[in-house]
Amino acid sequence: MDYRLQTPPIRLRSGQANSELRTISPLDEILSIITLSGPSVSPKKVLFRGEGTGGIASYVAGWMAGQGMDVIVLDGANRFNPYVASSFARKALISPEEILKGIRIARAFTCYQMATLMERLIFLAGAIHESPLQKQRVILLGPITTFLDEDVPEREVRPLFERALSKVEEMAAAGVPFFLFQASVSSPPRPPFSKGGCSRGAYLMKKLFQLSDWIWKIRLDGEGPKMILEKRSALKTSLQIENCKMKNGNLEEKISGSCR
Repeated sequence: MDYRLQTPPIRLRSGQANSELRTISPLDEILSIITLSGPSVSPKKVLFRGEGTGGIASYVAGWMAGQGMDVIVLDGANRFNPYVASSFARKALISPEEILKGIRIARAFTCYQMATLMERLIFLAGAIHESPLQKQRVILLGPITTFLDEDVPEREVRPLFERALSKVEEMAAAGVPFFLFQASVSSPPRPPFSKGGCSRGAYLMKKLFQLSDWIWKIRLDGEGPKMILEKRSALKTSLQIENCKMKNGNLEEKISGSCR
């Protein structure tokens, strides 16, 4: 996947409601909108779900580091790629070492490790607290991946995951933005995981949906990444976010009322 994106002209469709206006823009512009609009405007919990999340998360980490942000990556999917992260250095005309120096990575191979890392994020963030709080960014790569392990009893997964999410909520409320990247999950036929009758994967994804302020769905095709805005929580701002299109690929806005 080519992450060397360029900004094409902006185009709007006339005669449509505001929620359907379309702006042509690459991933870099999307990141600018959701990270550089100011702490009172930017969403604090953004979920990217679907295809290619490992590579995109790696690029996003590099982009943020290139903007002078302190980045913490918790990788529960073993998909973080430092080469992709440092590729932003060529665009920003800075050294790859400078990019990687701004990224702290911690990997988890079990749900217990992932939950522990999420619960202890406040201490890890404190280690880089020399920077203003609003300059810190946390990337959770594969936040539910390790929780899908069939060797972990169902009765342990729910409280473990929900306790970890409560820590994320706590830090987000304190001003630390979170960017979650989760690949599509499919659960084998099993007894219902919850009273609602959904599978473990569906239950965990539902929790991520409820946690997130904004949700972008990622699809890959021959023209490149296609991103659909599925959920956008209301913010106290006049900022109008419109649809985006990445280089060689379409980016549509699709506001889903059922996700609100």
